[in-house]
Amino acid sequence: MSEISKEPTEEKSLNFIEQIIEEDLRNGKHGGRVLTRFPPEPNGYLHIGHAKSICLNFGVAQKYGGGTNLRFDDTNPVTEDTEYVDSIKNDVQWLGFQWVNEFYASDYFDSLYEYALLLIRKGLAYVDESTSEQMATQKGTPTEAGTNSPYRDRTPEENEALFVRMKNGEFAEGTRTLRAKIDMAASNMIMRDPVIYRIKFAHHHRTGDKWCIYPMYDFAHGQSDSIEKITHSICTLEFIPHRDLYDWCIEKLEIFPSKQYEFARLNLTYTVMSKRKLLQLVNEQHVTGWDDPRMPTISGLRRRGYTPESIREFCDRIGVARRDNLIDVSLLEFCIREHLNKVAERRMVVLDPLKVIITNFPEGQVEICHSENNPEDPNGGIRDIPFGREIYVERDDFMEVAPKKYFRLAPGQMVRLKSAYIIKCDDFVKDEAGNVTELHCSYIENSKSGSDTSGINVKGTLHWVSVNEALPIEIREYDRLFTVEDLSTAEGDFKDHINPNSLQVITGYAEPALKEAAIGDKFQFMRKGYFCLDPDSTADHLVFNRTVGLKDTWGKVAAK
Repeated sequence: MSEISKEPTEEKSLNFIEQIIEEDLRNGKHGGRVLTRFPPEPNGYLHIGHAKSICLNFGVAQKYGGGTNLRFDDTNPVTEDTEYVDSIKNDVQWLGFQWVNEFYASDYFDSLYEYALLLIRKGLAYVDESTSEQMATQKGTPTEAGTNSPYRDRTPEENEALFVRMKNGEFAEGTRTLRAKIDMAASNMIMRDPVIYRIKFAHHHRTGDKWCIYPMYDFAHGQSDSIEKITHSICTLEFIPHRDLYDWCIEKLEIFPSKQYEFARLNLTYTVMSKRKLLQLVNEQHVTGWDDPRMPTISGLRRRGYTPESIREFCDRIGVARRDNLIDVSLLEFCIREHLNKVAERRMVVLDPLKVIITNFPEGQVEICHSENNPEDPNGGIRDIPFGREIYVERDDFMEVAPKKYFRLAPGQMVRLKSAYIIKCDDFVKDEAGNVTELHCSYIENSKSGSDTSGINVKGTLHWVSVNEALPIEIREYDRLFTVEDLSTAEGDFKDHINPNSLQVITGYAEPALKEAAIGDKFQFMRKGYFCLDPDSTADHLVFNRTVGLKDTWGKVAAK
């Protein structure tokens, strides 16, 4: 795998897919049409790698005035479920895209069956009774030609009769397959008489028990593209060896000539993209579900607080390449920081509280301070923040003995409270163990933000919340799920590298404006990071997920 890509390139030139499309349009190919498709298998939830494919397929179609079909590759009834179908549709729409047609490979089961019969009648397919082990032996090796199946020379009539019996359920699973009759000496081993139909007695989520034979992906995919008259069938690099079979089927069936193009899939540091491995994480309860905020699934990213805009921007920045590389997850985090900085309202939340008593502020008095919801948004409005005699600040904003250039609270030192007053630390209280439990401060009466006439300049500004009005909230601090940068080269089982500290749950104390938050609302907790309200929240118990910190601290830790 190549070096990790951390920085986006500024130059915006046509990617190779766009170059192909523009050349086709210049030549009038397909009558100037552009029709792509996104063909997920409904056997799991979509992840950030699928987001790249979605953005590419829908994006190039939009750019050139075309459209995109959403087609579910539901040719394996054992692993598929309508739950996954619904989640996929939701994810595509949440990312900001809309398909022109919704199709299923199962829509074409009758047509695919007829195509198989056509190949049989042309002498280009045969029913084989070899076991999977025997077929593997027949395939040969990359340097040695394969050997013909003993059933390869059956007549078309014999093969058709057997295939019909397969369809009618007369044979057990694993006892018969339909193989394309191509070339057992082909340099591309996929072309050595591949299986194109197999027997499966399984209930299908759409066709029920109508079929007990199902087409293989390689047979269904190209023909489905052709039926829909897809002009540019865009898939990832691992399908390059399959392109020969894609083209062979279309040529021999003499159907619409869809064309396959391949691009590099997304590989992300500290992340697994395999659906099988993600399913393991779910089933073995290393995570709470497909939408766990530590998961790279689109639903997990959404629950964590990522926005469609940030994911589309990330996909745009990484571009479309012809070779695999490993993208640094910090680029994805950069994109969400950039977007949330523009749109997230600011709130003050103290995570590790230290009580401050402002000794010269009247007991029982509450004063209302005002602060901008978002200084990046001139139309963001302002909010009311209650201020009283007792407040919380962060424990690490005080030092008993402060070094030079320490601009937070220390004995005799002044700071400004955000949107409120300048205060001076006069004294502090310790418990029997020597821990500081309370600060005694005084406030400068004419130093209120927005009307300060004190003439005092301080270098430090702290966030705070009023003790009496503080809103206790649950905060889930999520971090990267794995400790290893490149899991493809890591030793042992991938689960050996799960980060034991990927989730920390703490109680924070928030300003009361957060009571009005709705599920999914996103905020910058000042000086702490970006957070969003989790669906687990109730009116009496608000739960916030940390989306990302204000800065990339992981890279600094890893460098030590």
